[in-house]
Amino acid sequence: MKAFAAALVLTLALSGCQAASRQAGPRVPRVVSQEVVDARTDKLVIDSPATGEEQAVWVMKPTGWTKGSKGWRALYLLHGCCSGGAWDWLRTGEVAKATAGSNAVVIVPEGGPMGWYSDWKKGPAWETFHMSELPSLVEPRYGVGSYRAVAGYSMGGLGAFDYAARHPGMFDAAAALSGVLDPRDQAGDYESFFRRNGADTRDVWGEPDEWAAHNPKDLAARLKGVRLYVSSGDGHPGPLDEDKNSQRFDYVEFVISQQDENFVEAARKAGVEVTTDFYGPGTHTWPYFIRSFQRALPLLLP
Repeated sequence: MKAFAAALVLTLALSGCQAASRQAGPRVPRVVSQEVVDARTDKLVIDSPATGEEQAVWVMKPTGWTKGSKGWRALYLLHGCCSGGAWDWLRTGEVAKATAGSNAVVIVPEGGPMGWYSDWKKGPAWETFHMSELPSLVEPRYGVGSYRAVAGYSMGGLGAFDYAARHPGMFDAAAALSGVLDPRDQAGDYESFFRRNGADTRDVWGEPDEWAAHNPKDLAARLKGVRLYVSSGDGHPGPLDEDKNSQRFDYVEFVISQQDENFVEAARKAGVEVTTDFYGPGTHTWPYFIRSFQRALPLLLP
């Protein structure tokens, strides 16, 4: 009798474990919470298996949007690296004002301080989050149709052009605002830069000879048919800098302008049209990013 009871307990325990295992199943992306920020803006938190963490995304609804309405255009905005994040696009209110009459759902996701809009070889899969998990959850929720555009500044410029090139048919237009478009041209500098900011290029893209898969210049030919906008300054202080008398030279913007010219040359050799705004004096700062964004909007959302 005791042996039978022990066997019964063991059978029930094993059955319970098997049922729990079946019930748990694979982890799937899901919206954890939704918060109303203002009349147009919601903040969603998404549980992302691709990145292994919960990620925030801000969604700005167009004027006239109602729950259940469909066919809206989508504009994805990608942020830069290091400090700050997605909220940098929204904190000043300039993006909200610029997109008020755009008839587009504006989607602004987190991309990690050093995410580089890539599925890391050893680490988080940011590209999978942005190009698979995020659209599948957000676009149906807000009635997005078939038209999509993407824009990014600095690191986000690389993300915008990488995503448009690596996901053919996904985006109709893309803009890089002082965007990193040819890091392979200065691989040694970027290896040092990553280390200073707590990352390793080998974990992200592998060895430098593997970077071409995420280097916009090398992907330029794959952007044919996408309306492209590229803008950057030359690093000298310009009209939007706070200190009008400053003689400080912005080496970051200067290097980026060289990369952008490399990209444009490669694109045009491949027969890809690019609208450019190489505006001369200007630094790698928000006033120039937002001005370029405003100038790019007619191309992004015609």
